[in-house]
Amino acid sequence: MAKLSAVEKNKRRRKMVAQYGPKRAALKEIIMNKDTPIEERFRAQLKLAELPRNSAKNRIRNRCEVSGRPRGFYRKLKMSRIALRELGSTGQIPGIVKSSW
Repeated sequence: MAKLSAVEKNKRRRKMVAQYGPKRAALKEIIMNKDTPIEERFRAQLKLAELPRNSAKNRIRNRCEVSGRPRGFYRKLKMSRIALRELGSTGQIPGIVKSSW
């Protein structure tokens, strides 16, 4: 089981990304538009830098929904390889059977 503080920190980051997403996108649109004056683009870049770091989408870490483990993550199932194996072995995930030969 992962540290609860790390899991909670990631939840806060997800919430922040949702909150600041539209504002970030608007500022990035101004910055990337080559037709706008350079002064306006620079002001937009400074405003973007003032936003909280944790509001950036790339700060989010994919974590297992079951255990909170950050590594060995399957995006399709939103869980780690270890949790997938345990739940698959007990038959709690439909369509997954642990192979043996």
